[in-house]
Amino acid sequence: MSDQANTRRRTVPVKVGGVEIGGNAPIVVQSMTNTDTADVEGTVAQAAALARAGSEIVRITVDRPEAAKAVPHIRDGLDKLGVAAPLVGDFHYIGHKLLTDHPACAEALAKYRINPGNVGFREKKDTQFSTMIETALEYDRPVRIGVNWGSLDQELATRMMDENAKLPHPKDAAEITQEALVVSAIENAKRAEELGMSRDKIILSCKVSDVQSLISVYRKLADRGDYALHLGLTEAGMGSKGIVASTAALSVLLQEGIGDTIRISLTPEPGGDRTREVIVAQEILQTMGFRSFVPLVTACPGCGRTTSTVFQSLAERIQGYVRDKMPEWRDRYLGVESMNLAVMGCIVNGPGESKHADIGISLPGTGEEPAAPVFVDGKKTVTLRGADIADQFQVIVDDYVENRYEKR
Repeated sequence: MSDQANTRRRTVPVKVGGVEIGGNAPIVVQSMTNTDTADVEGTVAQAAALARAGSEIVRITVDRPEAAKAVPHIRDGLDKLGVAAPLVGDFHYIGHKLLTDHPACAEALAKYRINPGNVGFREKKDTQFSTMIETALEYDRPVRIGVNWGSLDQELATRMMDENAKLPHPKDAAEITQEALVVSAIENAKRAEELGMSRDKIILSCKVSDVQSLISVYRKLADRGDYALHLGLTEAGMGSKGIVASTAALSVLLQEGIGDTIRISLTPEPGGDRTREVIVAQEILQTMGFRSFVPLVTACPGCGRTTSTVFQSLAERIQGYVRDKMPEWRDRYLGVESMNLAVMGCIVNGPGESKHADIGISLPGTGEEPAAPVFVDGKKTVTLRGADIADQFQVIVDDYVENRYEKR
């Protein structure tokens, strides 16, 4: 872990099921299903896949009575599979009615997400918000008051824009929008406290889809209280764009000690794997030194000295292998997630990088002797040759795990 892991802004800890968010707890990874929640079998399967990939909290949409009725069955299905990840209900517009009409749903969920921008309008707003908070109090559940600039409370935004227009030197509209997001989150948190909810039951978020705006909003939010904060760049996008944008925004905030739980909101490619967002979240936290989830594989990018693709194939194979083995290794060994591996392509940096890793292999580059020295804990232990170098190296990795890490 880096020193940054010890400089996080301390927030009031919140328990969500068996998971602690904020305080001294590690930064938590969460995700969200994109199945029809009324489809119990499909939602159980995807929630289980997300949890097994490393999502410590899974959010599901609860948008209509059929979805609310399905929630307790989804919880039962996950329990039968041995998946303990808490379920969070994502409510919009009629959450107050769904929670009161379906008490089994309210009880099965570990947390309720409330959007102040659509929990109710005009005279109904306070009543419907209050109903959701009172239900959370009845079942002793925390809430996330999640503001989003795509559904910002228009009454609040209009009022703040009007007040700004009357100033001698009005601020930019974008700045007022950012301020409105923060005010919405804080005011609704205070309202929840007035209704009897303690601060250790409240998590806040202010999501936008622009990197610089997100950074600015969360800095303001962090300056105005000690509520636990959920980070995420909403509608981040698809593929590398979504990954890069989310990483750029969250890395700045995490480096400043802001953020207690994160979600990477990637748009899945057609037929793509929903668990990709979980892996990206883990990789952000691990590469920044906040947490360890799976052994890291360092691999060179390749150049004119590495015209062979052997090192690329081996790096891909080993990276996939250690991720596939982690569920088993995590149950059997202590600390194996912190292991570092190096798969290098030639003599220039290969031996040096391999010595820095727990286990490293330096494959032969173009024109080099067809041999691959292996380094374990900084010392050369063996030189591999032949067509089955990948198999030989995999055995070395297995042996290292077996002998290096304490068994549970």
